[in-house]
Amino acid sequence: MSLRTKKLFARMLPLLLASLMLPALAPARSYAAAAPQAAAADKLDINTATVDQLKALPGIGDAYSQKIIAGRPYRTKLVLVQKKIIPQATYDKIKDLIIAKQPKSSAMTPAPK
Repeated sequence: MSLRTKKLFARMLPLLLASLMLPALAPARSYAAAAPQAAAADKLDINTATVDQLKALPGIGDAYSQKIIAGRPYRTKLVLVQKKIIPQATYDKIKDLIIAKQPKSSAMTPAPK
């Protein structure tokens, strides 16, 4: 093998290996992208949760769960702290476990007079 061929092969080898490994990495990326979506589905919706579901959250007892239910509906979960329904320290414990889902637009139609 000539020196020129060896140099060409040395340049092409990393590209060849990368192209062979690329399909193996593609499924890992799709699983990683699906993980945040799955995590969002596992979060507790503070607009529809029961007292018992809320009490299962760390730092939430009878009083806070009743205050959360009384303050519904919530546009975002940050409203819990903004309206002083729960303290910041408690919010920091549960912020990754909750979500404030919005109702469908058909459910938002005004009631007849």
